[in-house]
Amino acid sequence: MWTLQAPPSPCLLQPPPSYLPFNFLHKSSPVFASYYSYRPTSIRFSTTSNSTHIVSNPEPTTFGHNYNDSIQSLCKKGHLKEALQLLFQEPNPTQRTYELLILSCSQKHSLSHALTVHRKLIDDGFGQDPFLATKLINMYSQLDCIDHVRHVFDKISNRTIFVWNAFFRALTLAGHGEEVLDFYRRMNRIGISSDRFTYTYLLKACVASESSSSLEKGREIHGHILRHGYERHLHIMTTLIDVYARFGCVGNASCLFHEMPEKNLVSWSAMISCYAKNGKPLEALELFREMMSYDLLPNSVTMVSVLQACAALAALEQGKLLHGYIIRKGLDCILPVLSALVTMYARCGALELGRRVFDQMGKRDVVAWNSMISSYGIHGFGAKAIEIFREMIRYGVSPSPISFVSVLGACSHAGLVAEGKHLFDSMLKEHNMYPSVEHYACMVDLLGRANKLEEAAIIIQDMRIEPGPKVWGSLLGSCRIHCNVDLAERASRRLFELEPTNAGNYVLLADIYAEARMWDEVKRVRKLLEAKGLRKVPGCSWIEVKRKIYCLQSVDEINPQIEQIHALLLNLSMEMKQNGYVPNTRIVLYDLEEEEKERILLGHSEKLAVAFGLINNSKGETIRISKNLRLCEDCHSFTKLISKYTNREILVRDINRFHHFKDGVCSCGDYW
Repeated sequence: MWTLQAPPSPCLLQPPPSYLPFNFLHKSSPVFASYYSYRPTSIRFSTTSNSTHIVSNPEPTTFGHNYNDSIQSLCKKGHLKEALQLLFQEPNPTQRTYELLILSCSQKHSLSHALTVHRKLIDDGFGQDPFLATKLINMYSQLDCIDHVRHVFDKISNRTIFVWNAFFRALTLAGHGEEVLDFYRRMNRIGISSDRFTYTYLLKACVASESSSSLEKGREIHGHILRHGYERHLHIMTTLIDVYARFGCVGNASCLFHEMPEKNLVSWSAMISCYAKNGKPLEALELFREMMSYDLLPNSVTMVSVLQACAALAALEQGKLLHGYIIRKGLDCILPVLSALVTMYARCGALELGRRVFDQMGKRDVVAWNSMISSYGIHGFGAKAIEIFREMIRYGVSPSPISFVSVLGACSHAGLVAEGKHLFDSMLKEHNMYPSVEHYACMVDLLGRANKLEEAAIIIQDMRIEPGPKVWGSLLGSCRIHCNVDLAERASRRLFELEPTNAGNYVLLADIYAEARMWDEVKRVRKLLEAKGLRKVPGCSWIEVKRKIYCLQSVDEINPQIEQIHALLLNLSMEMKQNGYVPNTRIVLYDLEEEEKERILLGHSEKLAVAFGLINNSKGETIRISKNLRLCEDCHSFTKLISKYTNREILVRDINRFHHFKDGVCSCGDYW
């Protein structure tokens, strides 16, 4: 076979079609160069028979009949409109042409052009092309058109694993995790084998799903991964850690992490995040130090998790060291890191340092504003939090649902009922945002703390959505503050149905019964706890001394200074009794002698942490403590007197808010 090149012919240069714009002929036009480029036609003479015939190319290449190269070139240069104009003059568009057109529609974020390309693609016979189907699914996913994603998937008959994976990915990104898991079962029934990408999307679907069975489905997928030999795939195992972290299965995540033969920065960051988000901040910091010993340089995602751990521990000195590292490594221009710094400083009691970081930010997104609003809120500065919220809107930043959670929470801590109601009403009236369960929970908490429990109950009754455990939990917590037995029983009945294994709800109800001296009911709830095999979360307090974090618990026999701590607390208690301190023994859930109740009260973790700080901190140094539960009434009174008696500033952050004790007074005004 011989191949000859046809000589250039002037007839190949046809005048431009009339539909092209007037400036098409100008040399600066993006179409000009492509239109008048010359591409010779290949002619092949076959000698396999007595006759000689010309065999044409798979694609026509004579311009005037083939615009594929021009369309593709225009797409690469970002000229989608011009590319579409040429598309309707091309009788034989190629797969590559449609691939680039679809990609260009995604980049331009244009649904109207996407629909045009999709219709033309079907007209040209590519409707059953699985490769282009994956591209269409990805395009509609980026355009947030999940219904169009489903339409493409429904119409394609040749569903390769790549089509399934693209579909799973799109549904997961849209938050339809439960639907992904349902389709996965259908895929298995028809015998399509999963690949490593399938398992990654399935695990991410478990994280995105709100179903109560998502954890079990995640465990089931874990089994599939092991059976099909994918346990050595780093990305899959890292995503599996995220699944267990999402559902609080820290032990499972830790086992997976330590059994991984290879680890990269992403897997280390995933495990640090797991600890930080599941109440194990000390472990998060320890793992971070271990990671650094392997000379792995943390990225912005790692630093956000580590800053969250410092915030949880009120570890200000550790946080300052991390801030210095962030500046040295040039991570101080990344918005999530700066927002985490604002939150860290505020939760370590250094609100002014957090405000300084916020003020120095060149650009602020809604997350940064939310951090500042929340920071003022947990310190009890409700009016300031509202001011920041309104300033954010004046700067043209639209509030997110979390913005309203933050500002309503600030109103709750400061007792700003009228302001909170106005902000709640403004969600729909001014911002076209329907309140979620979290917002209703904030309103119930706001009204409940202000002893407007009946009004809180009416809000729950009139809710347009199912209240759920957060709302009922807010009501039960308010009943605990004001000892409302009737409403507490109503709330707890619903909570026992919704969260049968949450020991905290049983403990709260028992607290309310104890406050009302209903000891038979206290015993009944305790027996219920034992019958279900549930245990109360032990009180735990953290304190930073000379850049080291110490954890103190009610039953602490490991601390070498424990005897000295107990002796100091006993002496302080005796001296303060002479000056008017009366232990609040009503909060002890056991029907015991007063002396025994007082001994139990002195063993509370926050008191142990205060004594540890007095023993080990320098004279005059502020004591900073973080606690995993609500500060009890007796510890609150005790710490107020300690701050006056020892002339110390003591900062205690409990699960709800900050308490700044100084000269016998608390910043919360005894309202928490």
